[in-house]
Amino acid sequence: MYLLRHGQSEFNVTYAKTRIDPNIPDPELTDEGRSQIHTTAQHLKDKDINRILASPYTRALQTAEIVSDILNLPIQIEELVREHAFFSCDIGSPSSKLSREWPHLDFQHLSECWWPDLDETEHQVKLRCQAFQQKMLSFGDWSKTLVVSHWAFIRGLTGEEIDNGAILNIDLSSLSIETAVSTTK
Repeated sequence: MYLLRHGQSEFNVTYAKTRIDPNIPDPELTDEGRSQIHTTAQHLKDKDINRILASPYTRALQTAEIVSDILNLPIQIEELVREHAFFSCDIGSPSSKLSREWPHLDFQHLSECWWPDLDETEHQVKLRCQAFQQKMLSFGDWSKTLVVSHWAFIRGLTGEEIDNGAILNIDLSSLSIETAVSTTK
């Protein structure tokens, strides 16, 4: 399975400079973030991937859409791979708004307010990671899946902290890292 952290977002830029939550709910990718993902998609062209699972946050959807366009793969929305709800960027957009912005994607399985309150514990994230692992292992082709997710979810699943636009190729059954690619400059 391939894990891709979304490209650089507006939140990432401001938070990196100030270390203070800039109060940007559900931020979009920056131009640099889009560039990162175009580069990342080139690294994925020769991989045996048959689908993309994406978090319902805008930054992850924009990331998935870029990769999908380049690799010609379908996108499915997977709420379990969302970010750890802790900062303002982890306040999502209502599913009705997401449906209007991405009418070709299916958000019907999401509640209108699908993100949790901003007090999700690390233990809750870990339980969500375990639920995702079990769900995916029930599919015979999990190794052909690209998951577009977030720093805390990827860390919770693998123990690894990766940069925006970076990819981990993991063995989901053992959670071992097979390869890692970073596209940051």
